[in-house]
Amino acid sequence: MFNTVTRTAALAACSAALLAAVAGCRVGPKYTAPAPPPVTAASYKELPVKFQDTGDWKVASPQDAMLRGKWWEIYNEPELNTLEEQLQIDNQNIKVYFQNFMQARALIAEARSQYWPTVTTSPGWNRSRSSSNLTNSSQANIGRQSNLLTFPIDVSWEPDLWGKIRNEVREAQYGAQVSAADLENEKLTEEASLAQYFFEIRGQDALQKILDDTVAADQKALDLTKSLYDTGVDNYISVVEAQATLDSARAQATNLGIARAQYEHAIAVLLGKVASDFSIPVRPMMYVPPPIPTGMPSQLLQRRPDIAAAERTLAEENATIGIGYGAFFPSLTLSATGGFEASTFTHWFDWPSRFWSIGPSVSETLFNGWLYRAQLHQYVAIYNADVATYRQTVLTAFQQVEDSLSSVRIYSQQIQQQQQAVSSAQQFLNLETSRYQTGVDPYIDVLTAQNTYLSDQQSLALIQVQRMVGSVQLVQALGGGWDSSQLPTPSQVSQKTKAADYQIQH
Repeated sequence: MFNTVTRTAALAACSAALLAAVAGCRVGPKYTAPAPPPVTAASYKELPVKFQDTGDWKVASPQDAMLRGKWWEIYNEPELNTLEEQLQIDNQNIKVYFQNFMQARALIAEARSQYWPTVTTSPGWNRSRSSSNLTNSSQANIGRQSNLLTFPIDVSWEPDLWGKIRNEVREAQYGAQVSAADLENEKLTEEASLAQYFFEIRGQDALQKILDDTVAADQKALDLTKSLYDTGVDNYISVVEAQATLDSARAQATNLGIARAQYEHAIAVLLGKVASDFSIPVRPMMYVPPPIPTGMPSQLLQRRPDIAAAERTLAEENATIGIGYGAFFPSLTLSATGGFEASTFTHWFDWPSRFWSIGPSVSETLFNGWLYRAQLHQYVAIYNADVATYRQTVLTAFQQVEDSLSSVRIYSQQIQQQQQAVSSAQQFLNLETSRYQTGVDPYIDVLTAQNTYLSDQQSLALIQVQRMVGSVQLVQALGGGWDSSQLPTPSQVSQKTKAADYQIQH
């Protein structure tokens, strides 16, 4: 008997060791991040330092620290800072992406639950009576009433022999990392949109002041032509021309309110506010973009959340391929059932009322029309497509940085030239006004000078706004204040979350 027990224990130990060894297997390819398009340039092509006459905008020195955190504070605009802080709290799109991230974390917990056995129970009570007209039954069973009380407990566990569950957990973890990167990318998008709309509004306020000043100047010109007409120095056509010019300027000044109102309403939506209850005070302002640290081109891969999301998507798809490989292997299920069963309540949980059964089962698909092979080919094709998407994301990122650098640089050059044009137009208007007052030139020449001066002023204001918008787009293209070190690791996204994070919002 001792030998029998010893052999049984040894067999059980060997079986457990074999099961543990097999459970350590994980099929599927090991993930290695694909190589991005090679970056050989030591600096960006469109950096202003490489060009002459770049105006009043400068770039930060290469050794300056890159942007971190609240990137909008480099503009040193307190009103913008306040709006951005509200955005972080009340923007509804950001909340959507945050809940998507929380959903992705819950999927990790769902996948990890498969590591554990499933335990179920279904207590029951049944009272029955047999028929009294059963001629083939024993006399004792005819018309008999009986009770049956059951309290079964079923345990089922499928060991992760080929790493299917581990691949599913990794897939969920990488998916949560993708969701985290998408959340950061959405934050950056909303932050940049707010900054752009803010500078657009300030530009509209500056344009409004230009047109208001023009209306005042045109009114004075109309008064002058009327007085000259009344004294017989000029003819009535000059009065009509001056009146038409004034009316046109007033119409343009009124039209500016459309764009400003729309930008204001857009900011209200970004802040999660009803547009009817939100307003931004009028404040004509023109800005010069601050020096923006660009860093080295090779650093861009670590600074863009969309690139991080594309790379983590590859890791997620690689885990999916592992799941596809695991489908080819058999699955082992260990099942056990036990509990208590009795005909009376008093003996329901007595020790003799116990029952149990235990036994493993192995399942393997012998033929399904090569379904698993087709699915595996599908997963590989998706992965290869995502590799191309990742590299395209990198290429687009460099394009956006170079586009923004060139736009801010060229706008800076154009502003210098446009400022000279405004100065010349103002001098032209002053000379023509003097010549008209002395009767040398007709009023039509003054009108031409007025239109030239107004057009040049408007162009200057629009270019200045476009340069500020371009600087915000440059910050966005560089990834804002984010870098890949802020992306949560697989273990961090797997940590338990507070129950309050999953409460229904009202």
